[in-house]
Amino acid sequence: MSDVLELVDVSVVRDGRALVDDVSWSVKEGERWVILGPNGAGKTTLLNLASSYLYPSTGTARILGEQLGTPGADVFDLRPRIGMAGIAMAEKLPKRQTVLQTVLTAAYGMTATWHENYDEVDEQRARAFLDRLGMTDYLDRKFGTLSEGERKRTMIARAMMTDPELLLLDEPAAGLDLGGREDLVRRLGRLARDPYAPSMIMVTHHVEEIAPGFTHVLLIRQGKILAAGPMETELTSRNLSLCFGLPLVVERRSDRWTAQGLPLS
Repeated sequence: MSDVLELVDVSVVRDGRALVDDVSWSVKEGERWVILGPNGAGKTTLLNLASSYLYPSTGTARILGEQLGTPGADVFDLRPRIGMAGIAMAEKLPKRQTVLQTVLTAAYGMTATWHENYDEVDEQRARAFLDRLGMTDYLDRKFGTLSEGERKRTMIARAMMTDPELLLLDEPAAGLDLGGREDLVRRLGRLARDPYAPSMIMVTHHVEEIAPGFTHVLLIRQGKILAAGPMETELTSRNLSLCFGLPLVVERRSDRWTAQGLPLS
């Protein structure tokens, strides 16, 4: 399998502080990764590197065969091959647009409708992705009137619209209640198990948000990788305790993970 993402000795430094420090990490075609870590650990920085919107201060970053910062690399050709769903993107989208329009604009790399003429195939694709995420009944709803869960599902459909080779999900379950979280996890699990779905990287704080079908985990703390590899070997009580800085017990029940702190003595 070829590498979808390859970081070699990558550091990102801002105002004298390393957001990520000497990171080497690769994601291969077909893998589904979860990035776990506390606030400020460097999770979003890794995702921004993977999206090509952030360049390393030192080291090399190669995405879908293109090395960032080299003369031959064209990020404007690269970015349509990467789908991204997260709070930052949601804030750029006009609240007055319908759900269907919000997804359709991704076909042209736009955030708002202008004078584009969408092909029938574009609308069919948008409707199919929205249906897959349980949003068929919301096609004509204004994006700004959606609940948090409905908005997250719309954003994932939008990220899939360009048939990306790499799908990046930035805390997709953040702000959801229990029902909304479980509904989203179930749908992400269906996507993650689809052999035709793109390689995936998801950032989260909570192991409970890891959907079945995700294969690998990266644990990061203070900009440094503590562990990275298959979920079964790397998502351990020891590793998670080191990552979050307190004693934690990780358990796997069926296809789901849970974590809790040890009781105070």
